[in-house]
Formats: sequence, structure tokens, C-alpha cells
Amino acid sequence: MAAMAAGDEHAASEVLRGLTRHLNCLNEDNKATRKRALEVIKKETVDKGLSSSVLQEVFSALLKPLLKCLSDPMERCRETAITTLSEFIRSVPKPEESLSYFMPCLAQRLGEKDILEPAEELRLSAMEMLSLTLEVCGKHLAPYLNDVINILQRTIVDPFPDVKKESCKCTVSLAKAVPDHFHLQAESLIKPLMQTISHQHSRVRVSAIEATGAVIQHGTGKNVDDVLSHLAQRLFDNSPQVRKAVTVVVGNWLLHMRDRYSYFHKLIPLLLSSISDDIPEIRLLAADLWKQIGAQWEKENEEDIKDKMDFLLTPPPFYPAGEERPGLGCRELVVRNLGRLVPAISHDVTDWLVPTRVRTSQLLAVLLLHAEDHNTQHLQPLLATLYQACTDTERDVVTNCLAAAKLLGTFVPPAVFLKLMLDHVTAPSSSSHPWAPLMVLAAVLGGCPRPLLKPHLEQIANTLAQPDVCQEYQQVVYLEQLLVNVDVLLRQCASDCGSVSLQLLQVLVTVQSLSTEPHVSEKAMENIHLLCKVQGLQSVMELYRQHMGQLLDWLSASVNTWSSYSPQRLQLHVMVTQSGPVIGEFVSQLMPLLRCCLQPDRDTEMRMSIFTMLAKLLLDASKTLDSRGHFCDESERFLCDILLPNLVWQAGRTAAAVRTAALSCLLALLHGGAVTPGQLLCLEEKLLPLLLSALDEDSQMGRLFAHRSLSSILKLAGTSLHPEALNKIYPELVKHLDDSSEEVRSVALQALGLWLSSVTKDYNRDFYTAHLQLLFQQLLLHLDDPDDSVQGNVLEILKKGSSVHPALLKREVESVRDKHRSPVYCDQLLQHISSLKTETLAECPE
Repeated sequence: MAAMAAGDEHAASEVLRGLTRHLNCLNEDNKATRKRALEVIKKETVDKGLSSSVLQEVFSALLKPLLKCLSDPMERCRETAITTLSEFIRSVPKPEESLSYFMPCLAQRLGEKDILEPAEELRLSAMEMLSLTLEVCGKHLAPYLNDVINILQRTIVDPFPDVKKESCKCTVSLAKAVPDHFHLQAESLIKPLMQTISHQHSRVRVSAIEATGAVIQHGTGKNVDDVLSHLAQRLFDNSPQVRKAVTVVVGNWLLHMRDRYSYFHKLIPLLLSSISDDIPEIRLLAADLWKQIGAQWEKENEEDIKDKMDFLLTPPPFYPAGEERPGLGCRELVVRNLGRLVPAISHDVTDWLVPTRVRTSQLLAVLLLHAEDHNTQHLQPLLATLYQACTDTERDVVTNCLAAAKLLGTFVPPAVFLKLMLDHVTAPSSSSHPWAPLMVLAAVLGGCPRPLLKPHLEQIANTLAQPDVCQEYQQVVYLEQLLVNVDVLLRQCASDCGSVSLQLLQVLVTVQSLSTEPHVSEKAMENIHLLCKVQGLQSVMELYRQHMGQLLDWLSASVNTWSSYSPQRLQLHVMVTQSGPVIGEFVSQLMPLLRCCLQPDRDTEMRMSIFTMLAKLLLDASKTLDSRGHFCDESERFLCDILLPNLVWQAGRTAAAVRTAALSCLLALLHGGAVTPGQLLCLEEKLLPLLLSALDEDSQMGRLFAHRSLSSILKLAGTSLHPEALNKIYPELVKHLDDSSEEVRSVALQALGLWLSSVTKDYNRDFYTAHLQLLFQQLLLHLDDPDDSVQGNVLEILKKGSSVHPALLKREVESVRDKHRSPVYCDQLLQHISSLKTETLAECPE
């Protein structure tokens, strides 16, 4: 061995002797000379294939000259020097012997405030040389830790991205090489790493994250808070590789960091966020790391959780379908840190950045799945967080939070969550988003198993049907959430909902009455059909038949307070129009309600809308109000107590509008056949004066309705009217032959024709000749009307009326014939009278 050592020494001396001149050339001013000298040195040493022991001897001799060349003015010389040094370090058996000169020199070159190496490619080569040194020297670098740290502090923030990456790689190597010493100075690398962690190149970000992981892992652990926000931000990185790096780093900290128990509450959210990542590989990686962490914690705390091992391993009843239950250790880790996690979630779910809010809402669902029944202890802040998150403009945030709320319904007993939530529904804390508690309640109910929900159905339905809940707000989104709650109950509890059918129908009727959006009304009708289905009812009519009495009692309870703003009048409209013929079975109960809300002293707009509704029903009375023939029994009272008081004249436009509405209702009553001639005759003395007065309404529509109503009365009971009553009617009709409205004139003419048809043998033509004469004279005047159609109608009416008193009419026609602009109509009328039987003429007095 000694001989071999001597031989190696001799070989080394030979090599060095051959390089003496070239070593001297390194001091020459000529760049080319120095360059050639370096190339020869490299060629004759590291490129020559010398034995490692010979190289070691040569390296010891060449180290200083080569290190000096690192500051050569010529870039090519510095490059060759770095390459040669790197090859020596890689090849010699004891590279650590060079460190005492090598490290200070490199630190001077790269670790000063101003980096002396201007060429970025050479800085990269120098850092690669440092990486190599760390790899081959390992723990021998401990005395030079300060030099390496100084270099890394500068090069981690180097302008050249590749230098940054290599520096981060060196950082990881250094932490592993000298773990017992590294922690003393690790903290100084945090600031440059955090400056680099958001670099525009994703590979640089990945390297910075990995280096940060090593610095914290092998450091004192005091800097976790300094890096957490930066790492959390990287979870939203566009690059999957960056997010994967964060996942790996955080997972390793949770597994291996010495002081990890102190940071569980800060690190767990970062790892669990990756469980919801878009990339399957990252999700699986995070899930695998989390399982390892849970299993490790379980093992480390075996004594502490020994009593829980048995019953905590059995899944709770009604566990969410399709969800894999996390291990005991994972669940315990979340449960023990949930008190500190919930406030952070509440804060981040309102962050100004959309990705943060989305990721936080995903994390919330993951945490609630782990916490199971322990969610009960944190229910108040959790609900407050969900109410806030559900108002988010980002749809994904709302969707994720509703999924989390559904888990609350699964794990928290209904008695507990209803105690809080129903109060929030009744008195929402946010005036701008009163629907948020309803939205969350629907999701929670959707997660609650049917057997647990059944005992609380009445309490829930009663709350939803409260006026403060279902009648207070008219926003579309609020009404939609009311419907969602009803829908959830119907689908979740099915036939059990029979016990609360009335309350649910009240909610659905109210939503329809308040909604101005067709899709909301359609959804409400869908739920009404579903309510029928779960009870085995064949139609909506059956549902209303089941509850109409209670619904009318419900409305009657508040009828004294109704106004135009009351939802009850709209609820009444929905009920009577949707129930079809069923309302006819409850007329005796409906009438007192109508009588109360249609008194003349009640709100005018409310009366108008109810009269309009009644008019539509009365037009088809046999299929609505009079479907069972009960309305006929009430119609006289309806006319006397409800309609007639509203026909009494009062000053003002609103009063006139109410009278018009009442007249439309009267007309519908007369047309719909829900009143008999006998009933009309009984009320003739009260009805006719008001109706004749209404013929003079300012409103054209009012006059039109009044004339048509009078025509209907004449048609129904004209022949039974007393002559005195008839004589009061025709003068009012004659007046309106000159009405400003052509339509009113036409109807007035029709009414006069019906009046003439109403004159029977009981009408004393001798005694009432003056009345007939006046009527004929007025009609003959209009036989000369500028409107041809009026002339034709008048002629037809006079022809029909000629049988009443032909002689009188003939005399009147002859007296005016020569005065008419166009006597042709007079001639036609005289011809018609002449065609009547002579005995008829003989019977008529002169």
C-alpha cells in the first residue's frame, strides 16, 4: 500500500511538473494565454482518466489557482475553471479537504450583497457546482453553513429563473446534509423563498415550495406562520404541479415536523383543501397523505382514544350515501381542531377573491363530514357562516355550502338544529337577504333522514305557514326558497306530509298569490300536484275539498283588517279560482267573508279586485259558485247586502271605479244564471233606482255595464215588472240614445227594444198613451240619425214595437214623415203597420 501511495505521489508530481508552465500562464495578461492554459490543465487532469488518489493530490495543488480563476475577467476562463473544479469535486475521494478554501471563495463570488458573477449561465454553473459539493460532502459542510446560507440568500432571488431553481434544490440538499446545524440559520432563507414562491415560472414556484418544505421541516418550526398564507395562495395556482407540491409539503409537515401538533389547526385545512382539487391525481395524493396522517396520529394517541375505538368504528345510522367514512384518526384530528377551524372558515368564506371563497366552501363540507355529530357543538357559528355564504354571487360557493348544510342535517339531531333555525327563519338577521335561513333550512332538511324528521313535521310546517314567514316578503328568491322547503318536505317525508297538508297548501297558495313570476307559480302548482300525490288524492279539487273549510276560516280570521296591500285577498283569488266547482260547496261559508270585505267603507282597491274576481266566477256560475245550486239560495242576499250598497253613488273617481266593478259583477250574476226572475222582482224597488242612476256614470264602461244589466233584467223579468216600474226605465234609456259612446247608444237601443217586448196586456195603453207617445217620438227622431246603422236599428225596434199601439205609432209617423230628410224609413214603417191585422188596428184607440 505504501508502495502504491508512493507511486501515486510520483504520478501526481509528474502531472504537476508538466503543468508548471501552464499554471504560470494563468497570471498572464493575455486572455487567450490564460484560456489555453486552463484548457490544458483540464485536459491533462480531469479529462485524462487519472486515478482518484492521483487526482486528489493534483486537486490539492491546483485548488487555489483554479479558485483564483473564478474571478478572471474573461467569461470563458471562468467557465472552464468552474467546469474543472466541478469535475475534480465529483472525481476525488475526499472532496471535503478542499472546502476550507472552496467555500469562502464561492461565498465571496455569489454570497455578497452584490453578486460578482455577471454571467447568468456561469452563476447557474456555480450553483450546480455547489449542489454537487453538497451531494458529495454532506455533513462535512457543517462548518461552512454560514457561507452556504449567505449564497442561498442571494441566489434564491437571483434574476435568472434557473439559478433560483438550482438554489432551491441546494436548500433542500443542505437541510438534509446538516440537519443538526441547519435549524440554526434556516429562518434567514424564509424571506427570499417567499419572494420567489410567486415567480411567474411554475417550475420556479414548485422549487420554492419544495425548498420551503425543507426549511420548515428541518428548522425550528417558528416560521410556519410566515409561510402559511403564501402556501395557501399557491393552492389556487393555475399549475397542477404547483398545487401538487403544496400538497406534498404540507402532508410531510403533518407527518414528520417535530412540532406538528402545535400547527395541526393551521395545516389540516391546507391538506384537506387539496382533497377537493380539480385534478384526480392531486385529490388521490391528498387523500392518501391524510389517511397516513390519521393512522399515525391514531397510533401515537392509542391510549387516549382507547375507550372510543369500539363505538367510533361503527358508522352512524343514515350515513351519507356514496361517501367513504374517514378513519378514526382523521375524524379525531378534525374534531379536536374544529373550534379553531370554524372561525377561519367564517372569515375566508367572505374573502374578496372568488377562488378563496370557492375553496373554503369546499373545505367546509369536508370538515363537516369528518366532524359528524360533533358539529352540534359548533352549530351556531356554522349556521351563521352558511347564511352568509349562501348570499354569495358565485354559484359554486352556494352549491358547496348547501352540500355542507345537508351534512348538518344528517349528523345534527333535528330537535337541535330546528330550535335555532326556525327562529332564524321567523326573524332573519339580514334585512337584505331574508331568504338565506330558508335556503339553508331546505338543505339541512334534505339531509335529515325521514324517521328523524317525522316527529318535527308539524313544527316545521307551522313555522313556514306563519304570516311573518310566508307573507312578509315578495322577493322572487324568497318565494323560491319557500317552495324549495315545501318540496323537500314532500319528497323527504312523502305520505307523512298528510298530517301537515293544510299548512303546506297555505304556503303554496300564498306563494302563488304573491308571485309575479310565471316560473314561481308553475313550481307552486307542481308542489300542489305533489301534495295530492303523496296523499293519494286524484285531483287538486279533492285537495281543496279536503281543506276549503279550514282555508276559509284561515282567511276569515283576518278579514276585518284586509286592505289593498293584504295578501289575503290574493290568497282568496287563488283558492276560489283553483278549486273550481268545489267553492260551490262552501258558499255559505264564503258569503259572510265577502259581505265583510265588500262593505262600502272598506278599502276601494280591495273591493274592486274582489268584484272583478267574482265577475269571472259568476259568468260561469254553474261550474264555480253555483256548482251545487247553493248560490241561488244566497244570491238575493248577495245582491241586497253586497252589490247594492256598492252601487250607491259617491263622489270621486275611485268610488266610480268601485261602482263600475260592482256593475260588472251584477252583469255577470245576471248573465251567469245564478239569480232567478223571482228574486229580481223581490229586489226591484231597491235595485232599479240604483241601476237607473248608474246609467249616467261618467265612466263609459260603467254606463255600458249598467245598460247591459238593465237589458238582462228586462230579458229575465221585464214582462213581470209593474207598468209604473217600466215607465221609469224608458226615459233613462232614451236619454242615452245621444250618448257620446256609440257602444252605449247601441246597447240603449237594444234595451228599448226589450222594453217594448216587456209591454204585455197588463200595460194599459189608454192610461199610459202619453208615455208611449213620448217614446215613439224620441225613436222617430233617431230614425233620422246621421249613422245609418242607428237608423236601421231604430226602424227594427219600431217595427217590433208597432204591435204595442199601432194606431198611435201610425199617427206619429205620419206627423213627422214630411220633416225627415229621408222619408223612406217612415214609408217602410207605415207599410209595416198597414200589414198588421185590421182587428189589431181596430182594437187600438185613436
